[in-house]
Amino acid sequence: MTPFLARRLITAAFLLLGVSVIGFLILTLAPGGPLSILAATGDMSQEDLHRLAVQMGLDDPLPVQYLRWLGHLLQGDWGRSYRDQLPVLEIIASRLGNTLLLMLTSTAIAVVVGTWIGVISGISRGGKFDMVTSVVFVTLLSIPTFWLGLVAIYLFSVQLGWLPAGNRETPGDGSFTDMVVHLLMPALVLALVHVAVWSRYMRAAVIDAISQDYIRTARSKGMSEAQVLWRHVLPNSLLPMISIAGMHIPAQLGGALVTETVFTWPGMGRLFMDSLNYRDYPVVLGVLMLTAILTLLGSLIADICYAVADPRVRPA
Repeated sequence: MTPFLARRLITAAFLLLGVSVIGFLILTLAPGGPLSILAATGDMSQEDLHRLAVQMGLDDPLPVQYLRWLGHLLQGDWGRSYRDQLPVLEIIASRLGNTLLLMLTSTAIAVVVGTWIGVISGISRGGKFDMVTSVVFVTLLSIPTFWLGLVAIYLFSVQLGWLPAGNRETPGDGSFTDMVVHLLMPALVLALVHVAVWSRYMRAAVIDAISQDYIRTARSKGMSEAQVLWRHVLPNSLLPMISIAGMHIPAQLGGALVTETVFTWPGMGRLFMDSLNYRDYPVVLGVLMLTAILTLLGSLIADICYAVADPRVRPA
């Protein structure tokens, strides 16, 4: 297991290096720049803009800028926000908890509901339930997340008035009940698409498990269908889902970016979009690197859990 972990950590380090290079180049070479908003206001002269660029190190060659940023990053200094003049890590830390809350809630909903629907669809393959859920979930996968969010706001907030349209809490309230009410709609919208994905994978895993020889052997020994399902089908169907769960993190982060923007949820997704609009590149790069780290960490944890759960695939 130790050589396996060492190889994965080395691979992860090179992947993070590649992400940092590509992300830095895209932001640096993009039209405009961190001073473009100041230049557009017309309140600063070209001399002032040039002096500010020199102070920020933006006039240095691109490799020098990247190596300076990377060196500070490795030392735990992720830079300071151009807009707020606060440390990037401090800004991200203030939003990370909200994103994790949204992600964990939507993931729990997607796993529980998706697993249940996938199992029922798998054991009743070709039945009415399987056909209806297949049509519904293919439709959900074809609909953009932002459109689902806007429809949910129009229906449950504007028309029915059941749920708030956005934000994390009502100003001046901040109670647990108020937070749950604000969390419910964005979490459900984010979970809907992932319920569709999770249930389709679970359905395929159940169908594959049912066709195995050990299932026929269990039935020939007189075991009931419920015993076969709980003792053999479910444990063996859930093993492949561990790897799927590892890939669930980047998908959730991408969905959270759109969902947080639609529902004005104060998380990393909204922070990323706001920072892009303000050309606040240190914060954008910080969110990008943290997302890459979480993605690789999720994949590594999934591989370790899979190896622990199934010794047959355990690395030497």
